[in-house]
Amino acid sequence: MGVKFTDIVEAEKIGFKDLEGRSVAIDAYNTLYQFLSGIRQRDGTPLMDQNGNVTSHLSGILYRTSSIVEKGIKPIYVFDGKHSDFKTATVEKRKEIREESEKEWKKALDEGDEEKARKFAMRSSKLSSYIIDSSKELLDLLGIPYVQAKGEGEAQASHMVKNGDAWAVASQDYDCLLFGASKTVRNMTLSGGLSNLEYLDLEKVLLNLDMSREQLIDVALLVGTDFNEGVKGVGAKTGIKLIKKNSLEEVLKQKDVELEVEPDVLRNIFLNPRVNTDYKIKWKNVNFDKLIEFMCEEHGFSENRVISSTDKMKKLNSTQKSLEDWF
Repeated sequence: MGVKFTDIVEAEKIGFKDLEGRSVAIDAYNTLYQFLSGIRQRDGTPLMDQNGNVTSHLSGILYRTSSIVEKGIKPIYVFDGKHSDFKTATVEKRKEIREESEKEWKKALDEGDEEKARKFAMRSSKLSSYIIDSSKELLDLLGIPYVQAKGEGEAQASHMVKNGDAWAVASQDYDCLLFGASKTVRNMTLSGGLSNLEYLDLEKVLLNLDMSREQLIDVALLVGTDFNEGVKGVGAKTGIKLIKKNSLEEVLKQKDVELEVEPDVLRNIFLNPRVNTDYKIKWKNVNFDKLIEFMCEEHGFSENRVISSTDKMKKLNSTQKSLEDWF
């Protein structure tokens, strides 16, 4: 998902102490896919309640968020809005991959191959309205704020960082750099991620690459983004060499190729994205009774484990302040 910049962007290693007391805008869709993919049984079957509703995402949100808050980090979840029309091809391609993976998963189950089944099951994860709505309901009960984006979640989260409403974006996608997020934290919501955090500073990234953000966007357009396929045979390292010598338009002319969308239109997606400016961020106390009802009675979670998670959040109140006062 997102532009492939692993070869050219070197992340810094940081610890959770570096994030203590800071608010982080979490890319909700990116994170939910991680939970739905990773939190499964050995044969790939997702966690489910007594009524057959998937609960892997609820498990991830509850236990991961409580761990994040316990470390003194203030999470804000950011949900995607309507995707750009230019992203339709990418969305359809991902849908095809999920559907094919689901077929392979069921086939592997019939063959009794658990390892193969789990591999394909992880690729079949999809976000339904139930997944999204129940995630928001759980966040409300935990007192954790979330923001509904107009368009891309990464764009919204990046805007919040630029606006000073969050210190960094938490996402696995390098697109945050293109959207102008000055600080990005990777691996924060992955299993074991709090001991393997990576940090991207946009200013340092651009300085190391010796290019502007606008040039980095042009490199991305050559490599391929969620909004365009890119130029065949051009990777990130080659893209940098090309853009340092010539403009994107000149490179395309020299290679005698065209992007499926005008370059300026694609650039504008990253430079001037649709964002929600009418949002409020407020952390609240856990609604304990409603949380127990929602997680334990409705979705079959262990009451002791839910209580343990809420206790992690309470541990922040070392000065007898409420969670709301602390934030």
